[in-house]
Amino acid sequence: MTTTLFAHAAAAALLSLAATSPVSAEIKDYEFQLVKNEIKQGDATVDVRLIDKRNGKPVPDAVIFAKRIDMAPDDMETMTSKIEQLPSPESGIYRFKTKLTMAGGWRLSLGAKVQGEIGTVENKLVLKAVK
Repeated sequence: MTTTLFAHAAAAALLSLAATSPVSAEIKDYEFQLVKNEIKQGDATVDVRLIDKRNGKPVPDAVIFAKRIDMAPDDMETMTSKIEQLPSPESGIYRFKTKLTMAGGWRLSLGAKVQGEIGTVENKLVLKAVK
């Protein structure tokens, strides 16, 4: 009888813990979005927002480990430019410095880890460099 009582108490404790634990997000619940879709050609600052799609809130403190910018939208994927991450101007905004050497379509590819989540947020964002 003691074993059955213990089993019921353990099951109740687990159910209670599950009910009070926050619901964990999946990596697909996050995405990067461009703050501006058009940026002046030449030396450029590109701001992107990382959001939690479930509530629309910005996600701070992600670790961006992959970044690339190229002209794939204009069928020139080999036309790349250096890209450097800058300090964040505000929570959930990630800033990059690059040189958009010619007008046209540019693709910004990002890979990031969100703290507390398993997996990688990967997005390819298309922006337009204008004269």
